[in-house]
Amino acid sequence: MKKHFLVIIGFLVFSISCKRDVKTEVTVYSNDFESNNLQNITNGTIEQYNNTAVLGRYNNGYFALTVNDLPKHDLLTVSFDLYIHDTWDGNKPAPDGPDIWQMTIDENTFINTTFSNQTFTPGYFTNPQSYPFNYPNNYSNPKTGAYRTDLPGVCGAIGPNGTTEYKITKTFAHTNRTVILKCLDKLVQTNAPDQKCDESWSVDNITIKAITL
Repeated sequence: MKKHFLVIIGFLVFSISCKRDVKTEVTVYSNDFESNNLQNITNGTIEQYNNTAVLGRYNNGYFALTVNDLPKHDLLTVSFDLYIHDTWDGNKPAPDGPDIWQMTIDENTFINTTFSNQTFTPGYFTNPQSYPFNYPNNYSNPKTGAYRTDLPGVCGAIGPNGTTEYKITKTFAHTNRTVILKCLDKLVQTNAPDQKCDESWSVDNITIKAITL
Protein backbone atom coordinates (compact mmCIF):
# COMPACT_ATOMS: atom_id res chain seq x y z
CA MET A 1 0.00 0.00 0.00
CA LYS A 2 2.79 2.40 0.92
CA LYS A 3 4.62 1.57 -2.31
CA HIS A 4 1.52 2.32 -4.40
CA PHE A 5 1.02 5.61 -2.55
CA LEU A 6 4.61 6.67 -3.29
CA VAL A 7 4.18 5.79 -6.96
CA ILE A 8 1.04 7.94 -7.18
CA ILE A 9 2.75 10.87 -5.41
CA GLY A 10 5.75 10.55 -7.72
CA PHE A 11 3.53 10.61 -10.79
CA LEU A 12 1.71 13.73 -9.59
CA VAL A 13 5.00 15.52 -8.87
CA PHE A 14 6.32 14.57 -12.31
CA SER A 15 3.14 15.82 -14.00
CA ILE A 16 3.20 19.13 -12.15
CA SER A 17 6.91 19.66 -12.87
CA CYS A 18 6.33 19.01 -16.60
CA LYS A 19 3.62 21.65 -16.69
CA ARG A 20 5.89 24.15 -14.95
CA ASP A 21 8.69 23.42 -17.40
CA VAL A 22 6.74 25.01 -20.27
CA LYS A 23 7.75 28.68 -20.19
CA THR A 24 6.11 29.87 -23.40
CA GLU A 25 3.89 28.48 -26.16
CA VAL A 26 3.59 30.65 -29.26
CA THR A 27 1.55 29.99 -32.39
CA VAL A 28 3.96 30.57 -35.27
CA TYR A 29 1.65 29.44 -38.09
CA SER A 30 -2.10 29.04 -38.45
CA ASN A 31 -4.11 28.60 -41.65
CA ASP A 32 -7.68 27.48 -42.32
CA PHE A 33 -7.29 28.28 -46.06
CA GLU A 34 -10.54 30.25 -46.21
CA SER A 35 -8.62 33.29 -47.49
CA ASN A 36 -6.84 31.19 -50.16
CA ASN A 37 -3.50 31.83 -48.45
CA LEU A 38 -0.81 29.61 -49.98
CA GLN A 39 2.17 31.71 -48.92
CA ASN A 40 5.26 29.59 -48.16
CA ILE A 41 3.51 26.44 -49.43
CA THR A 42 5.11 24.51 -52.28
CA ASN A 43 2.73 22.62 -54.59
CA GLY A 44 -0.24 24.16 -52.79
CA THR A 45 -3.75 23.96 -54.18
CA ILE A 46 -7.08 24.82 -52.57
CA GLU A 47 -10.46 23.22 -53.23
CA GLN A 48 -13.87 23.37 -51.61
CA TYR A 49 -14.92 20.29 -49.67
CA ASN A 50 -18.04 19.99 -47.51
CA ASN A 51 -18.55 23.78 -47.59
CA THR A 52 -15.05 24.62 -46.43
CA ALA A 53 -11.72 25.40 -48.09
CA VAL A 54 -9.08 22.67 -47.80
CA LEU A 55 -5.49 22.24 -48.91
CA GLY A 56 -5.72 19.58 -51.58
CA ARG A 57 -6.97 17.31 -52.97
CA TYR A 58 -3.88 15.19 -53.61
CA ASN A 59 -3.33 11.85 -55.28
CA ASN A 60 0.27 10.66 -55.59
CA GLY A 61 1.19 14.22 -54.70
CA TYR A 62 2.46 16.35 -51.85
CA PHE A 63 2.64 19.78 -50.30
CA ALA A 64 5.51 21.34 -48.34
CA LEU A 65 5.06 24.21 -45.87
CA THR A 66 8.12 26.25 -44.86
CA VAL A 67 8.00 28.48 -41.78
CA ASN A 68 10.99 30.78 -41.29
CA ASP A 69 12.22 33.05 -38.49
CA LEU A 70 10.95 30.90 -35.66
CA PRO A 71 11.51 32.30 -32.16
CA LYS A 72 13.87 30.50 -29.84
CA HIS A 73 12.23 27.22 -28.87
CA ASP A 74 12.82 23.66 -27.71
CA LEU A 75 9.77 21.87 -29.12
CA LEU A 76 7.27 22.26 -31.93
CA THR A 77 3.69 20.99 -32.03
CA VAL A 78 2.13 20.46 -35.46
CA SER A 79 -1.60 19.80 -35.72
CA PHE A 80 -4.13 19.65 -38.56
CA ASP A 81 -7.23 17.89 -39.84
CA LEU A 82 -6.56 15.11 -42.34
CA TYR A 83 -9.35 14.04 -44.69
CA ILE A 84 -9.08 10.60 -46.31
CA HIS A 85 -11.43 10.61 -49.30
CA ASP A 86 -13.14 7.64 -50.93
CA THR A 87 -11.71 4.14 -51.53
CA TRP A 88 -8.41 3.83 -49.65
CA ASP A 89 -7.37 0.16 -49.29
CA GLY A 90 -5.03 0.27 -46.29
CA ASN A 91 -2.49 -2.55 -46.10
CA LYS A 92 -3.94 -4.40 -49.09
CA PRO A 93 -1.12 -5.70 -51.34
CA ALA A 94 -0.69 -4.94 -55.04
CA PRO A 95 -2.36 -4.36 -57.43
CA ASP A 96 -4.75 -2.29 -55.24
CA GLY A 97 -2.46 -1.23 -52.39
CA PRO A 98 -0.91 -0.53 -50.03
CA ASP A 99 -2.23 3.04 -49.73
CA ILE A 100 0.47 4.91 -47.82
CA TRP A 101 0.40 8.43 -46.34
CA GLN A 102 3.43 10.16 -44.84
CA MET A 103 4.33 13.26 -42.84
CA THR A 104 7.91 14.50 -42.61
CA ILE A 105 9.53 17.31 -40.65
CA ASP A 106 12.79 18.67 -42.11
CA GLU A 107 12.97 15.49 -44.25
CA ASN A 108 12.67 13.24 -41.17
CA THR A 109 9.68 10.87 -41.34
CA PHE A 110 7.31 11.17 -38.38
CA ILE A 111 4.33 9.31 -39.87
CA ASN A 112 4.49 6.46 -42.39
CA THR A 113 1.13 4.76 -42.31
CA THR A 114 -1.80 3.39 -44.30
CA PHE A 115 -5.52 4.16 -44.18
CA SER A 116 -8.43 1.88 -45.05
CA ASN A 117 -11.72 3.61 -45.80
CA GLN A 118 -13.78 0.46 -45.87
CA THR A 119 -16.67 -0.24 -43.49
CA PHE A 120 -15.66 -2.73 -40.80
CA THR A 121 -18.22 -5.48 -40.27
CA PRO A 122 -17.48 -8.13 -37.59
CA GLY A 123 -17.21 -11.57 -39.13
CA TYR A 124 -16.30 -10.25 -42.58
CA PHE A 125 -12.83 -9.51 -43.91
CA THR A 126 -11.99 -5.88 -44.55
CA ASN A 127 -8.59 -4.53 -45.46
CA PRO A 128 -6.80 -3.36 -42.29
CA GLN A 129 -4.87 -0.12 -41.91
CA SER A 130 -1.68 0.66 -40.01
CA TYR A 131 -2.88 3.96 -38.48
CA PRO A 132 -2.53 4.98 -35.66
CA PHE A 133 0.75 3.10 -35.96
CA ASN A 134 3.34 2.92 -38.73
CA TYR A 135 3.31 0.67 -41.76
CA PRO A 136 3.98 -2.22 -42.43
CA ASN A 137 3.89 -4.17 -39.19
CA ASN A 138 0.56 -3.03 -37.73
CA TYR A 139 -2.98 -4.16 -38.52
CA SER A 140 -5.82 -1.99 -37.21
CA ASN A 141 -9.48 -2.11 -38.18
CA PRO A 142 -10.50 0.37 -40.90
CA LYS A 143 -10.98 3.94 -39.60
CA THR A 144 -9.30 3.20 -36.25
CA GLY A 145 -8.47 6.48 -34.49
CA ALA A 146 -10.81 8.54 -36.67
CA TYR A 147 -12.42 11.75 -35.44
CA ARG A 148 -15.37 11.48 -37.87
CA THR A 149 -16.50 8.68 -40.18
CA ASP A 150 -19.75 10.16 -41.50
CA LEU A 151 -18.47 12.75 -43.98
CA PRO A 152 -19.37 12.67 -47.68
CA GLY A 153 -16.97 11.35 -50.25
CA VAL A 154 -15.75 13.42 -53.16
CA CYS A 155 -16.61 10.97 -55.93
CA GLY A 156 -19.52 9.04 -54.51
CA ALA A 157 -20.63 7.78 -57.91
CA ILE A 158 -17.41 5.77 -58.14
CA GLY A 159 -16.66 4.99 -54.51
CA PRO A 160 -19.33 4.86 -51.76
CA ASN A 161 -16.78 4.86 -48.92
CA GLY A 162 -17.18 8.52 -47.99
CA THR A 163 -14.55 10.55 -46.16
CA THR A 164 -12.87 9.88 -42.83
CA GLU A 165 -11.43 12.73 -40.75
CA TYR A 166 -8.38 12.29 -38.51
CA LYS A 167 -6.95 14.79 -36.04
CA ILE A 168 -3.17 14.71 -36.46
CA THR A 169 -0.99 16.14 -33.65
CA LYS A 170 2.75 15.64 -33.23
CA THR A 171 5.11 17.25 -30.69
CA PHE A 172 8.85 16.87 -31.22
CA ALA A 173 12.21 18.35 -30.27
CA HIS A 174 13.20 21.21 -32.55
CA THR A 175 15.54 24.21 -32.26
CA ASN A 176 16.19 25.41 -35.84
CA ARG A 177 14.96 28.81 -37.01
CA THR A 178 13.19 27.14 -39.97
CA VAL A 179 10.85 24.15 -40.15
CA ILE A 180 9.60 22.34 -43.25
CA LEU A 181 6.40 20.32 -42.91
CA LYS A 182 5.76 17.96 -45.82
CA CYS A 183 2.79 15.64 -46.37
CA LEU A 184 2.64 13.15 -49.22
CA ASP A 185 1.09 9.90 -50.35
CA LYS A 186 1.99 6.76 -52.26
CA LEU A 187 -1.35 5.48 -53.54
CA VAL A 188 -1.78 2.38 -55.70
CA GLN A 189 -4.77 2.17 -58.06
CA THR A 190 -3.83 0.21 -61.14
CA ASN A 191 -7.46 -0.48 -62.11
CA ALA A 192 -9.02 2.94 -61.44
CA PRO A 193 -10.09 4.93 -64.53
CA ASP A 194 -9.84 8.20 -62.56
CA GLN A 195 -7.22 7.82 -59.85
CA LYS A 196 -7.83 11.16 -58.10
CA CYS A 197 -11.55 10.46 -57.99
CA ASP A 198 -10.93 6.96 -56.65
CA GLU A 199 -8.63 7.99 -53.78
CA SER A 200 -7.42 11.36 -52.54
CA TRP A 201 -6.67 13.35 -49.39
CA SER A 202 -6.70 16.91 -48.13
CA VAL A 203 -5.85 18.83 -44.96
CA ASP A 204 -7.30 21.80 -43.09
CA ASN A 205 -6.64 23.96 -40.04
CA ILE A 206 -2.85 23.65 -39.87
CA THR A 207 -1.36 25.06 -36.66
CA ILE A 208 2.28 25.07 -35.58
CA LYS A 209 3.25 26.11 -32.05
CA ALA A 210 6.75 26.81 -30.75
CA ILE A 211 7.33 25.75 -27.13
CA THR A 212 10.10 26.97 -24.87
CA LEU A 213 11.00 24.93 -21.80
